[in-house]
Amino acid sequence: MNDKILKQKVNTAMYELIKETGMASPVEVLMAVGVLSKVDYERWRRGQVDYLERVCKISLSKLSTINREMRLIAQKNNLKSSWTFYKRWGQKKGKAIPLRFSKSGNATIEKLYATHYLSQSDSR
Repeated sequence: MNDKILKQKVNTAMYELIKETGMASPVEVLMAVGVLSKVDYERWRRGQVDYLERVCKISLSKLSTINREMRLIAQKNNLKSSWTFYKRWGQKKGKAIPLRFSKSGNATIEKLYATHYLSQSDSR
C-alpha cells in the first residue's frame, strides 16, 4: 500500500471513529485500516505478544507514517490528545503490567501509540 492510499485510509478511519465514539486511538485506527487484526490485538492485550508492532501487517516505516498522519489530522481538527495507560488483560492481583507497543521500546514512540485523540465538541 502506498503512502497516499494509507493516509486516505487513516483519514477515513479517524473521521469515522470520531463521528461514532468521539475519539480515535492508534490501535483502533490500525484495526480500521486493516493493519492489525482483532485477534492479534487481543493476543497482545493478554500479554501473548511481546510488542504490538510485531503483529502489524506493515513495515515499521508505514506504522510511523500512520502515527504521523494521525497527529496531523488531530492538529488540523483541533482534537485533544490524551495519554492512556495500556495494561495487560487478565491479571489477577498486584501491580498492573504495562504493554509495549514498539519494537524499540523508545519512550517517545510508546507515548505516541498510547495517545488517544478526543473530539472537543459534543456534536457526534
